[in-house]
Amino acid sequence: VLTWLHLAGRDTLKVHPRGDPSRPLKGVFATRSPHRPNPIGLHRVEVREIRPDGWVRVGPLEAVEGTPILDIKPALM
Repeated sequence: VLTWLHLAGRDTLKVHPRGDPSRPLKGVFATRSPHRPNPIGLHRVEVREIRPDGWVRVGPLEAVEGTPILDIKPALM
């Protein structure tokens, strides 16, 4: 699932890895930080329900409740 991390800061370009201020600043692309200029998240999930009104229930998903889903792609195993 591709998600839009709508609550993530888009103007932050450097962060302390894992939010630990004792670690030196790194660029957001060198970390797992959600603060990115283009905050798109990639998550592996199960589709649990597809409703007629267009809502899709997935899980487990490491995202804030209500995070917009941009696209669903199959996982090739």
